Order: sequence, then structure tokens, then C-alpha cells
Amino acid sequence: MTSLGEQVTTQTPPDTAAAVSLRGLRKTFGEVAAVDGVDLDLAEGEFFSMLGPSGSGKTTVLRMIAGFEEPTAGRILLGGVDVTERPPYARDVNTVFQDYALFPHMSVLQNVEYGLRVKGVDRRSRRTRALEALETVRLEGFGDRRPSQLSGGQRQRVALARALVNRPKLLLLDEPLGALDLKLRREMQLELKALQRDVGITFVFVTHDQEEALTMSDRIAVFNGGRIEQLAGPAELYEHPASAFVAGFVGTSNLLEGDVAAAVLGTPGLFTVRPEKIDMHTRDAAAGPGSCTATGVVREVVYLGSATQAVVDLDAGGSLIVLQQNRSVQDQLAHRGAQVRLTWRREHTVEIGGSA
Repeated sequence: MTSLGEQVTTQTPPDTAAAVSLRGLRKTFGEVAAVDGVDLDLAEGEFFSMLGPSGSGKTTVLRMIAGFEEPTAGRILLGGVDVTERPPYARDVNTVFQDYALFPHMSVLQNVEYGLRVKGVDRRSRRTRALEALETVRLEGFGDRRPSQLSGGQRQRVALARALVNRPKLLLLDEPLGALDLKLRREMQLELKALQRDVGITFVFVTHDQEEALTMSDRIAVFNGGRIEQLAGPAELYEHPASAFVAGFVGTSNLLEGDVAAAVLGTPGLFTVRPEKIDMHTRDAAAGPGSCTATGVVREVVYLGSATQAVVDLDAGGSLIVLQQNRSVQDQLAHRGAQVRLTWRREHTVEIGGSA
């Protein structure tokens, strides 16, 4: 994977013992391969996200790590121990689901204590540990309430406390923020990442939301068709996508290929440039030395609040999306139908593999 003018290095996981190792993991349902040969190592204390569209295999991988699905082939090692044949209760793992799965007839404290009670922990010890868990998720004083008396964010934190009270080495989270509204979801993203840092447990987070993955993760695996399309840190993944699929799925991306790439960049191939990297000027503006440039006509302008998005039909063919921070709304909207010149720095054009 190279950009025009530089070589990009692949980020490696932290130099610590593997909390999770997947080797040749495969899962088929009939003739459909939901997971098709996944090899992966997760470091201790890592916040790791599996990102992808519905049906890409990410949730199936999570369920196999938890023990809810049996692999068709391959091995699952937790802390170096092969647990492929072990049932869920025999793995040092807890799972938090999107619907939280709280018992409505129990108090918050009873919900958090439940797993300890099943394990036979004495009443005094489980009460102490449950109160500590509620304090960890900042819900001290809420123990006597019922789940129905809590907000969505508070119920989510109760589910986290119930998982953390067992002190697992690995916490699996299956789209736990999906039921929250946008504002609360963004708040909980920050809270969840801070919580993970505080407790130091390895988190494996499944989501189809690119913003969630980029916001919280140390590393991200992008799934497509049962395979990992790219594995990298958030910045590497966004700035240097390895394929057209990753470029299109992780954020908004512009693709230049074939004759258009040759006309604009001077070389054929498949390239991507992010919308916020592009500057828009009047047609007669001069491009700076070493810059990439293209001319075209603004077809559409969309006001997004903090930014304005413009779709520019290029003279060379195809179109590019331009995202600019708002200064004057009227100035931005006036560009609709205008003849413009687009410029961006050459290093922001990234050559990628795969077809568009």
C-alpha cells in the first residue's frame, strides 16, 4: 500500500502477551462461509474493534470467542490456552449485548450480583464486589432502582457493571451502543474508552459504526465477506485504506481510477483522497507546486452545520466530494453551479488495491 511519494508501514499490536489468538478460524452455515479463515492476535489490555457491514462475519467471530458458536475449523486461544472445545461458562470471558438483557424484576444491585450468585460467591463478598462495580461505572447510589427507572445510558452501564463484577480477562461487546440516540451514543463512546483504560481489561468491540470504531479503538479489523480486509490503528486505517472497500466503508472517500486517474494524477491505477483534504477555488486560481489539481463544476452543495459538502463533476470525468468547514454559509452555497478548481497535496492521494 503506497501513497504518491511515500511508503506506509503497517502498525503492529503492542508487544505484550496475546489475550486472544485466532488460528484459521472458519464457520459455515450450510454452504455459506460466514467466517472464512481468520488469523488474529489481540494484546492484553487492548481495545480492539471488529468493524464491518451486516453479514461480514464480525459478530460470528465474537460469538465463537464467547463460545456461543462452535467453529467449523480453526482454534481459539485465550491467554495461550486452547478453549475451542470449552463451553461459554468455562471461559474467562463476559459478553455485553445491545439489548443489555437485564432482569426487569430485579434491582440494579441484584442484576449486578446475579453472576456471582450463580457461581456460589457468598452474600457479603458479592455485595461488596457489586457495589465496587457500580462505583466503577459511576452508578453508586442506584442499586435499589429497577432497570425501568433508568435511562438507556444508565442501563448500558449496569450491563457493563454486571460483566465487570466477574473480573473477566476479556470483555466482549456486541454493538452495545446501538440502541442509544446519537448524542448519548457519542457520550458513551468516551465513557466506555475511559472505563477500559481504568479497569485494564481487554475489550473486543463489534460495531458497524465507523465513528465508534475510530473513536475508541487501539486497533480495528475491517471485515468483509467473512475475512479481514484490513487490520490497523484508526489513523492508519482512515488515512491509508488498503482497498476500495475499506476506503468506502471507513468514512467518505473519493476514488479516482482509469482514464480519470491518468488525466488528474498523470498515472493510471486506483487512488483515493478524502473529501476534507481537498480545497476548492475559483477556476482561474493557480495550483501550488507539487499539488494535485482538477477542474469541474459544482453540481450540489449540502449544508451540514459545521461543514459544507460539495459534489463536483470533473471535466476529466467522474466526480469528487469536497468537505469544507463553514465560515460564511452564503459563500459556500453560492458555489452551486460554479466553475471551480480543486487542489490537494500529493501525499494525500493514496494508491489502493482492489477494484472500486
